Amino acid sequence: MNSETLSIGVLPIGELPQAALESIAAHIRTHLDLKADILPPLKKPAYAYDETRDQYNAAMILRSLDAMSFGDHVKVIGLLNVDLFIPIFTHVLGEAREGGPYALASLYRLKKDEDGSKTDIDRILERLAKVAIHEIGHAFNLGHCMHEKCLMHFSGGLEDLDTIELKFCDYCSAFMKDAKKHYKKIRPG
Repeated sequence: MNSETLSIGVLPIGELPQAALESIAAHIRTHLDLKADILPPLKKPAYAYDETRDQYNAAMILRSLDAMSFGDHVKVIGLLNVDLFIPIFTHVLGEAREGGPYALASLYRLKKDEDGSKTDIDRILERLAKVAIHEIGHAFNLGHCMHEKCLMHFSGGLEDLDTIELKFCDYCSAFMKDAKKHYKKIRPG
């Protein structure tokens, strides 16, 4: 059985450029060796907006996805273009529950460099791919990695994100391979 029998749903939440959706689907196919389908979009998550913070609560968005069905997709990555937070951080670039079915990644803070200057589209899409694949890794039960170049290394900001590579270290790669085998056993194709 090949990994292609496992499918990840790429879920636009709110308005996103088609190039971002297609880029993430392509990165899932290339870096995770999994099938990726772009799903029909959901509306911008007004229910998760926190007026005091002027941000969107990522945990609320993840909880709302629990009430929805996304077919046979083993995991779903929700892509947004809003400023996300969880209560213990000022902001997050993405969020997922380890082992959970859903993950989030946002373009919002990826469009400018640390100094506030705008960056080019290729760097934006690379950053989004790093955040999305990292969060999908959490959904497959991967924790943060100590290897500084590994995709599962914690990124505290854009400078950190730009220095990590768009690949797993050997350990995380082996862990992901085992995780995919586990899902193939419980979801035969």
